[in-house]
Amino acid sequence: MDNWIAATLGAQLREADDPLVVDLGYGATPVTAVELAGRLAKVRADVRVVGVEIDQDRVTGAQPAADPPRLSFVRGGFELAGLSPALVRAANVLRQYDEPAALDGWVTMQARLAAGGLLVEGTCDELGRLGAWVLLDAHGPRSLTLAGKLDTLRRPSELAERLPKALIHHNVPGEPIHTLLSELDRAWDAAVPLSTFGPRQRWAAACRALDAPVDTSRARYGELTVPWELVTPWG
Repeated sequence: MDNWIAATLGAQLREADDPLVVDLGYGATPVTAVELAGRLAKVRADVRVVGVEIDQDRVTGAQPAADPPRLSFVRGGFELAGLSPALVRAANVLRQYDEPAALDGWVTMQARLAAGGLLVEGTCDELGRLGAWVLLDAHGPRSLTLAGKLDTLRRPSELAERLPKALIHHNVPGEPIHTLLSELDRAWDAAVPLSTFGPRQRWAAACRALDAPVDTSRARYGELTVPWELVTPWG
């Protein structure tokens, strides 16, 4: 997710009046916030990353890793500790909520974004082999990105287990996200001859074969981005 953010949203971060980034729910250790700050500093040297956690013990425990103003840690939740960031990353945060509560979390975070701000919300497995995230602005969802470590990916539909809360319960026949994953599986199967050249070539061919307006610019990294309208479960 971090690499996608740096590559895909780097231009918006460079143009932001205030390059403030929030890492919401960084977890038991501040590792993700530290890594995010390091990657985004290569995009914009004066970026400021604030790790936000609801658990004060985690905030206290993260202080040795703080490096203000580049990196700091505060207590807060979906209200983002009152900050108005240009970018929010919320990874593996909303999975613990039911869908209505997760959508309320979106709304609360969207309301706190700076003008032109963006929110990236999604999940990944523990080793980062499977992931999916939604890009939102203040008005709503813009896109869904699916990402897999291609040398361990057996079938694209494995990514279903890491769909964001807004989609995971809609992965049933007749729903757009199920249709997308099924079509991606079929395209993956059809591209099996390209396995000779490696999983990247097979994945890229499968993504290009989809009869949909998809973004395959980062297919070589095992990523596929589709417009939210293609997968929205709400009609």
